[in-house]
Formats: sequence, structure tokens, C-alpha cells
Amino acid sequence: MSPRITFDSELKRLQEDVEEIGMVVQALYIKVFSALSEKKQDVLAETVKSERDINAMQRSIESSCLNLITKQQPVARDLRQVTAALKVVNDISRIGDQCVDIAELLLRMNMKNLSEFSAHLDDMIVRTKEQLSEAIDSFMQKDTTAAAEVVEKDDLVDDLFNLVKLDLIRHLKEDGKNPDDCIDVLMIAKHLEKVGDHAVNMAQWTIFRETGEINNVRLL
Repeated sequence: MSPRITFDSELKRLQEDVEEIGMVVQALYIKVFSALSEKKQDVLAETVKSERDINAMQRSIESSCLNLITKQQPVARDLRQVTAALKVVNDISRIGDQCVDIAELLLRMNMKNLSEFSAHLDDMIVRTKEQLSEAIDSFMQKDTTAAAEVVEKDDLVDDLFNLVKLDLIRHLKEDGKNPDDCIDVLMIAKHLEKVGDHAVNMAQWTIFRETGEINNVRLL
């Protein structure tokens, strides 16, 4: 088998591995909030244990990327593919961390209904899930147009976070809600905002892989 065929085969496997961890983390996000809505504390507790498996997948993919760079010494487009995979898998793994942190906070709050603290949280959860899905899909489909849309919509999640924060401030001043619960909800909202940030990063690296540019700056 020629070196080029071998390299292409390894690139294809790398793409499949990134897709796999993306699907795992996306499923984890859905599982966390499904467990909350169904009040399944045992399921939510299980999600906390997912972090180790996700980290192992990340390390395996990073090892594959580094092996491709050091042994195959790719240039130009091939190097962009490997670099983008290396960057994207880090963002996907960080999203997994955010999901685990959210699950731990929900358990600490005894799975209280988040909408009691802000009507905007449900919208934030849905929008962030969409942003994550769109970012993963754009990377897998090599769709720079869809990736650019993910970047453009980032302000939607940021605006929702600010609305949640205002609601929590009002509760603390007027309604006498438990301050610890309000702080936990604010942290959950911040984690959701971070998920959106990582999704934007993924979209930007998708654009880089296809164009060599990130934030309209030519890198490779």
C-alpha cells in the first residue's frame, strides 16, 4: 500500500473518531437535560461518570493526530485537516466537561425546575443544543457555510445568558429565593454559555480546515 493511500486511510479514521466523540458528547448533553425533565436522579448521576471515557477518547484522538504530524509530516491541506481535528476534539471534550459540571450542579440542587429561576433557561438549553449539533454537523460535512452560521448566531446564547442573570438578580433582591440555588443556576447558565463558545470554536476550525483562515486571518 502506498504512503498516500495509507495516509488517506488514517485521515478517514481520524474523521470517524472525531465524529464518534462528537456524537457521544451530544448524546450526553441531551441525557443530562432529559434526566432533569424526567426527574431521574440515578440517570443524572450516571452522566457524571462519563467524563473518564470522554477524556480517554480525546487522548486517543490527540495521539493519532500527533502521530500523523510527526510520522507523515503533512503539508498544506492535509496539515489543516489534522490540526483542525486536534483543535475540535479539545472543544468537544471541554463540552463533555461542561455537561458533567451541569449534572453535578443539578444533583446538588435536588433537580429543581430551572424555569422557576428564569423563563429564559429553557430557551438557552434548546439553543445551545442546536448550536452544538450544528457545529458537529458542519465539521463532519465540511460545510463552511453552516459553520459560519454557527459563528454568527453566537450572540443569541450570550443574550439569553444576560437575561438569565438579570432574572436571578431580581430573585435575590425581591423574591427571597435560596441564594445558593441562585448561584448554582447562574453557574449552570455560564456552563451553557461555554458550550456555545466551544461550538463556535469548532465552527471556526471547520472554516480553517477548508480555507486556511480563522477569524478572516490566513494561517495556513
